[in-house]
Amino acid sequence: MGFDIESLINAVGYPGLFLIVFAETGLLIGFFLPGDTLLITTGLLIQRGHLEVAGHSGLWIVIPLLIVAAVVGDAVGYQIGRHAGPRIFNREDSRWFHRKHLERARQFYDRHGGKTIIAARFLAFIRTFAPTVAGAAQMPYHRFAFYNILGAALWVPSMTLMGYFVGKAIPNIEIFFTALVVLMVGFSAAPAIWHVVRERRAAARRRSAA
Repeated sequence: MGFDIESLINAVGYPGLFLIVFAETGLLIGFFLPGDTLLITTGLLIQRGHLEVAGHSGLWIVIPLLIVAAVVGDAVGYQIGRHAGPRIFNREDSRWFHRKHLERARQFYDRHGGKTIIAARFLAFIRTFAPTVAGAAQMPYHRFAFYNILGAALWVPSMTLMGYFVGKAIPNIEIFFTALVVLMVGFSAAPAIWHVVRERRAAARRRSAA
């Protein structure tokens, strides 16, 4: 399976899955963590009998658990943005922080507003930074919380159940897994890439007009 996410999931169990999803959605250093791929692989492993609890499937444990992890992670990211504010946007790049991802999330937020909190769940990189941008923009927390919970309730089950049902429908799923991961990464990144391309074209037209 390439990067051995299967061994990682089996090693860390439920506590580790919670922490990974929390960090990927709530901490600015979490952009490199395997969000979509982790959820899909978790669904595949549960379908194969891993992560059982008292002989029962872990599917209905992992979904609520990771919804909570995603909601709490975004809430923490929001508070980081709300309290740190402009200091984050002026921060220098480092090994664990890349300002370009934050700027990309801010551009996406400026264009789409509150819907970004939902859409960002399915977008690599933007998922990590969107709640921080919402906090820095002083989005009312009750409004943020609504989009946060709804986005998590859509993202976690859809990715996990995709892995579960694909694993059930296709024998020897390892043959198709790499293609599935590439497809999901492309699906996650495509809207962000298209957004960047549109922004660059618009900037070029403005320069030409000037």
